[in-house]
Amino acid sequence: MQPLEKRAQALKEAIDQAMARLDVAGKAERLQAVDAQLAIPEVWNNPAHAQELSKHSAGLRAVVEPWQTLQAQVADIVELMQMGDESMQAEFDSQLTALEAELASRKKDLLYGGPYDDHDAILRITAGVGGTDAQDWAEMLERMYLRWAEKAGMNVTTAERSTGEEAGIKTSVLEVSGPFAYGKLKSEHGVHRLVRLSPFNSDNLRQTSFALVEVLPNIDAPDDVQIDEKDLKIDVYRAGGHGGQSVNTTDSAVRITHLPTNTVVAIQNERSQLQNKETAMRILRSKLAQLQMEQHAESLSDLKAGESANWGSQIRNYVLHPYTLVKDTRTKYEDKDAGKVLDGKLDGFMTSYLESVDIDK
Repeated sequence: MQPLEKRAQALKEAIDQAMARLDVAGKAERLQAVDAQLAIPEVWNNPAHAQELSKHSAGLRAVVEPWQTLQAQVADIVELMQMGDESMQAEFDSQLTALEAELASRKKDLLYGGPYDDHDAILRITAGVGGTDAQDWAEMLERMYLRWAEKAGMNVTTAERSTGEEAGIKTSVLEVSGPFAYGKLKSEHGVHRLVRLSPFNSDNLRQTSFALVEVLPNIDAPDDVQIDEKDLKIDVYRAGGHGGQSVNTTDSAVRITHLPTNTVVAIQNERSQLQNKETAMRILRSKLAQLQMEQHAESLSDLKAGESANWGSQIRNYVLHPYTLVKDTRTKYEDKDAGKVLDGKLDGFMTSYLESVDIDK
């Protein structure tokens, strides 16, 4: 029985250490506080706020409860072992093996230790120069992330989308929600390069296209990133492009500029000016939080003008001709099945990036 007791004790200590690193106790307290707010009937008088609280509760619960369950199961086995029932050894061995496997799987959560890793994410895809080819490439990336999100059990809503004249998209802004959405997607932040035979060229020549992917933590709470009103310039204008019958008849589009950093966010997707302003402010808070992390700034006042992810930071090559290969320039991780990668097979790239960042700490 003694070797089994040692295994159980080692497992218990490993779980306790992992939970401390993930601050499961702190998240459990936040979950309790959010659930207490949701239990107040009046909170549902503001459906949008109530939905945000519900989403926050679900995200915290997805992290907290599996670890609490694992901790309780190991505590039960330790207690049973202390009763000294030798006839249970085979069952203890089987249960410990299963719990060790569960811990190994759960340990991936330890990769998400960044300040906003447990937040939802905002994904902004922008086509580079190159006309229709680049816009088509941007849409291919949009599809890739939608497929990945579907497989990962994430929810996605489109905050903004601008289509190209012939094909593809100029820009797309996606809001991705689910456990560690930002922690997983932050590996995608940078320039993505495609090499292929152009389907838009009559000579079928090899074409290189670029798209910029910005990944931001979704900062819903204004208190998380406090912006001084005097630092903002807010413009309203008439929305353009495809958007339904009334999109061009009112000044509903909103452009917000954070003057100290020259960070600009423009939203025209919603018909309501108020909705567009709320979405733009949420994205602006997220951009400033990303800049703060990149510049290691203690506060917004310390930020320098700059863009979150720029066209010089190429992170991944997708080659479809004369061979197929997707290779990350930072981690050197690669996958020869480019078709599956473009169909959402991104977990290998994400994990290798997170492991390399974790090693560098």
